Amino acid sequence: MSKKDLTLTSVKIQSDLFEEFKVACVRHKFSFQKLADRCVHLYLTDEDFKRQIHNHNNLDL
Repeated sequence: MSKKDLTLTSVKIQSDLFEEFKVACVRHKFSFQKLADRCVHLYLTDEDFKRQIHNHNNLDL
C-alpha cells in the first residue's frame, strides 16, 4: 500500500491504556497502525464485532 492510499488521523486516547498498549506492542511485534486498520475493517464487516464495540464501556485495566 502506498502512502497516497493512507489517511492521516489524530486521536486522543487514555494515557494508561496507551502505555500498556505500547508495552504489549513491543512484546508481540504489533503496532497501533495494524490495530486501527484491523479494527476498522472488522467494524465495517462483522456485526458481532460492531455490537461488541458499541456495548463495551468499561476501560479499566
